[in-house]
Order: sequence, then structure tokens, then C-alpha cells
Amino acid sequence: MTGFARVDGHGEGYSWTFEAKSVNGRSLDIRCRVPSGFDGIEALARADVPKSLARGNVTLNLTVSRSQAGTGQIRINRDLLNQVLELAREIEGAGAAPPRLDSLLSVRGIIETVEEDETEARTRIEAPLKADLGRLVGQLAAAREAEGKRLTAVLHAHLDEIARLVDAAGACASTQPQALRDKLRAQVAALLDASPALPEERLAQEAALLIAKADVREELDRLRAHIQAARDMMAEGGAIGRRFDFLCQEFNREANTLCSKSADVELTRIGLSLKAAIEQLREQVQNIE
Repeated sequence: MTGFARVDGHGEGYSWTFEAKSVNGRSLDIRCRVPSGFDGIEALARADVPKSLARGNVTLNLTVSRSQAGTGQIRINRDLLNQVLELAREIEGAGAAPPRLDSLLSVRGIIETVEEDETEARTRIEAPLKADLGRLVGQLAAAREAEGKRLTAVLHAHLDEIARLVDAAGACASTQPQALRDKLRAQVAALLDASPALPEERLAQEAALLIAKADVREELDRLRAHIQAARDMMAEGGAIGRRFDFLCQEFNREANTLCSKSADVELTRIGLSLKAAIEQLREQVQNIE
């Protein structure tokens, strides 16, 4: 769910830059920084972003600056200019050389710069700002989608590794009921040699109970079902991140149970590798929508 987008614009004497970035997050969290007077853009961003994004911590920044051109209009103070011209004529009538035009215009107050109302100026750039905001959100969504496509191969590789480990656990001799029975017989024989014989019915009950507790075939079947569910979910597309995250929790639960039932070193080793592979899958799932 990481991504970055930038859009630059200008008009009506203003220039602006939108920047947006997103990082991983379990839900959608939007943070906006806009200049004073542009609160409407923040409100629009908070309404538009959820239409394209479902998860992630999204930060949106807007900077606006006003260029020199278009900061105000030049106006001539005609009353003051008429007074200066009248004075110039009097000086000329007294025999002095007439003043030059640039000298007259340099008199303070004749040429005035009338600043434009800021509110009116911001209103005129509101439409292009909204259009650029739409482009920004679109670019950010496209960047995240491109990252999601790159992650597809990574997720499939993790699922392949989990499937390989599940098959290895299933092939482990200690997971087979007959192997469990043989191991139990050896333990009971050692016990009978050291103490009076136990009733056969009691031995059968204890054997059945131990075998049921040590049999991990049910956990392996559920893990295989979870692998298929994950592949189906990825083929489905769309915003699957939260559902995939929950599925990873189910993966981990079955792996924990498998390890707790294991009484065999090889099966325990496979179970620990399985937990590590599931954790790697879960970390990558945090990166998808």
C-alpha cells in the first residue's frame, strides 16, 4: 500500500504543488496539510480519497505561492497627477524647463498598485485545484496498484513454500497413526516391564486418547484449505487486504497447534519453518489493498 504522487499547477497569478504518499496501515487514515484559506480542498480530499483507496496511512500536502505577475493592478491617481501637471505649468510659465514625463510619474502616489482581494483570487483557482486533486488521487491509486501487481509473484512464492512445508509435514512418519501406535507400544512395553500389568482395556483407551491428541492430519487439511482460499482470493482481485490478513491469522493458529501436538524433532522443525513462512506471508499481506 505504499505509493507517491505529485501534481504541479499554476494559474491566476498562483502556483501550487500537490504531493501525496501512502504507507502501510490496517485501515484508512488520511492526514492533510493545506494553507490557510484552502480548507475546502482538505474537505474534498477527505471525501475523494476513500473512493479510490481502502487501506493505508495517506498524507496529502498542498503548497500554494503567489507569483509576481498578477499580484495587483496598476492605477494612476489622476487627482494627484492633475495637481502635479498644474504645478509643472506654473514652473514652465516662470521660464523654467518643463519637467520630463518620467519625473512626473516618479512622484510618490501618482502610480498606485491596487492589491487584488485574496478571497476572490482563491475562488478563481478553486476549480483547477480540485481538478489537480483528482489527478493526484488517481496517480496515487495507480502507483499502489502497480506495487500490488509486483507483490503478486512474491505472495505466490510464499504460498508455494507453505504448501511445500505442509506436504513435508504430511509425509513425516511421525504424523502417521501406525507410527504413533508403534511408539506407544514401545512406551507401554517399557512401563509393563517395570510395574504390574495394566488392564488391556485401559491400555486401549490411553492409546486411543494419545493417538487422537498427536494426530495432526486435521491441522494439515485446514492448512491446505487456507492455501487454496488464499489463491482464490488473489485471483478474485479487488480490496482483499483485510480478509487476507485475517486468513493469515488462521494460518498461524493451525501452525501453532501442529507444533504443540508434535512429539517428533523433525515435525517440530518443519512446524517452526512453517510458522516463519507464514509470518513472511503476513508481512507482505500488509502491503496490499
